Amino acid sequence: QVQLVESGGGLVQAGGSLRLSCAASGRMFSMYVMGWFRQPPGKEREFVAAITRSGASAFYADSVKDRFTISRDNAKSTVDLQMNSLKPEDTAKYYCAAESGSYYTDPRRYDYWGQGTQVTVSS
Repeated sequence: QVQLVESGGGLVQAGGSLRLSCAASGRMFSMYVMGWFRQPPGKEREFVAAITRSGASAFYADSVKDRFTISRDNAKSTVDLQMNSLKPEDTAKYYCAAESGSYYTDPRRYDYWGQGTQVTVSS
C-alpha cells in the first residue's frame, strides 16, 4: 500500500509559477513509476508528466512540455512538479499517482492516487 498526499496548489496569475509536491508513505517508493495527472472542470483526467523509478527519464504531455518539470527524491519519498509560465488552461485539480508497471501516460494503469490539489490560473 502507498498513501499519497499532494500539496502546493493555489491561485496564481497567468505567467506565474507553482511547485506541487507529493509525499508518499508506505514501502518501496523507488519501485513505482510516479506520475502527475490533472482534471480540468467538466473534463476527464489527463496525463501531465511521469518519471521513471530512478528519476533518470521523464515524460510530458505536449501541452506542458518546456514549462513543467517533474522530479523525485527516492530518499525522501517525494515527487514534485515545477510549473512555470502557467496559463489559464492549466487550471485543474492535480493528482499524484503511483504505478507498479511502466505505462507512464495511461491513468488506468496507476495503482495509487492522492486526493488532489487545486491549481487555479487567472488571466
